[in-house]
Amino acid sequence: MSTDDQVLDLLRRVEALEIKARAAADYMAICNLQAAYGYYVDKTLYDEAADLFARNARLEIAGRGLFVGQDRVRKYLHALPKLEFGCVFNHMQLQPLISIAPDGQSARGRWRNFIQIGWLGREARWGEGTYENEYVREDGIWKIEYLHFYTTYYVEFDKGWHHGGVPLAGPLPGMEPDQALTVNYKAFPHVFVPPFHYVNPVSGQEFRKR
Repeated sequence: MSTDDQVLDLLRRVEALEIKARAAADYMAICNLQAAYGYYVDKTLYDEAADLFARNARLEIAGRGLFVGQDRVRKYLHALPKLEFGCVFNHMQLQPLISIAPDGQSARGRWRNFIQIGWLGREARWGEGTYENEYVREDGIWKIEYLHFYTTYYVEFDKGWHHGGVPLAGPLPGMEPDQALTVNYKAFPHVFVPPFHYVNPVSGQEFRKR
């Protein structure tokens, strides 16, 4: 191999390594972005949470409808309960599977959300569900472009799953959505599998509902 060929080979290797390094950095940035959302929502720091969204973001949680634009996301979040004495609002962001677009400007992610909510002397609930989210690099920074949470279940803490579930949460009082739900489904005890944004990493096949 000539010296020129060796240089070209090294340049190709460096370029390939740069692509891998950018993808790894993007993966970590998106993980941190989603984790930050969970921590802020836990403590009802709703302005901080809303700042994580892109200008044209969308938010769709359970059966509450679709909210469009960062300002509407902020208003929706502020319509939620506030943290006070005797309250628990834990939203753990778990099990990420992130797919970054080849151009590095957008991504999609699937997460599991484990929830503990309650008010002292009033009620306590377990919850769990799946996020199928979209992210965008806006002004050079990764932001949430579409947060879509599908509720698997909400159940009373002291009763558990075998006593059935709490019905899927509907619209918040006084907070009408901008658009209707994009997916209609029911929570536990009904069965619903949120659509996967990715193909099987081994077979390459898309998921088909059985």
